[in-house]
Amino acid sequence: MILVTGASGTVGSEVLRRLPAGAEVRAMSRDPARVSAAGHAVEAVRGDHRDPRSLATALRGVRRAFLVTNAVDGDDDVRFLRAAGEAGVRQVVKLSAAAVLDHGAQDLVTRWQRSCEEALRSSGLGWTLLRPRAFMSNALGWAGSVRAEQVVRALHGNAVTSCVDPGDVAEVAVRALTEEGHEGSSYTLTGPQAISAAEQTRVLGDLLGRSLRFEELGRDQARTALRRRHPDPVAEALLESADRARDGAKAQVEDTVRAVTGRDARTFRDWAHEHLTAFTPAPGPA
Repeated sequence: MILVTGASGTVGSEVLRRLPAGAEVRAMSRDPARVSAAGHAVEAVRGDHRDPRSLATALRGVRRAFLVTNAVDGDDDVRFLRAAGEAGVRQVVKLSAAAVLDHGAQDLVTRWQRSCEEALRSSGLGWTLLRPRAFMSNALGWAGSVRAEQVVRALHGNAVTSCVDPGDVAEVAVRALTEEGHEGSSYTLTGPQAISAAEQTRVLGDLLGRSLRFEELGRDQARTALRRRHPDPVAEALLESADRARDGAKAQVEDTVRAVTGRDARTFRDWAHEHLTAFTPAPGPA
């Protein structure tokens, strides 16, 4: 039995789609109705990291688990790992982040991610760490302004990041969940090139056949935009992260996707082509 947490999220949903037919899979979500397994026979269960009873139910009979947490102010990882140990789970594949390796990254989110990794390594369970760079899917945050105004707005628009397709992260997760030999491994996952927001804007415009404009956000503008979606401490951490990208800390490209899966990591153009409808205006009335 494989348990996928965060099953309706960016990576968890992709893991479910990629697990092989015939695998015994349970998907945990706060809202099981949102779980989509692309035709696979998946048992969807309600689970909350802060509800021990729901964790015990979700983990019953599980041997390998894919762990995603996002409560920066909590101890969800510790709670999950304690329950996993009691349930007899053999291996946990943990979604972390590439920033944990950057000694210059001391923001709130990265410090929390490091503590989550340490909790797993010291849990006594088998472990595999996935450390992706920023997701290409973050570009979906521009979809509304692209559709309505043909514009992309971002901070540090010329800063390059070796962003990665969440599908590639999921493919590595599936290998770690279904193959032997991944326990005790830490995988830093990037795309095949470092690309800036301004360059991503040009790629989207080319694929859409439209002239898109890039607008540089000021720091206060970026802070206001982030605070609409995140608590203030997280917004400040994301601003610090953007500054590290400006300073070149996120440009390193790794070949880990190919090493684990046997195929090249997908480019931003590949990702954007697959998700182009999100950026395409709805047709007007006939």
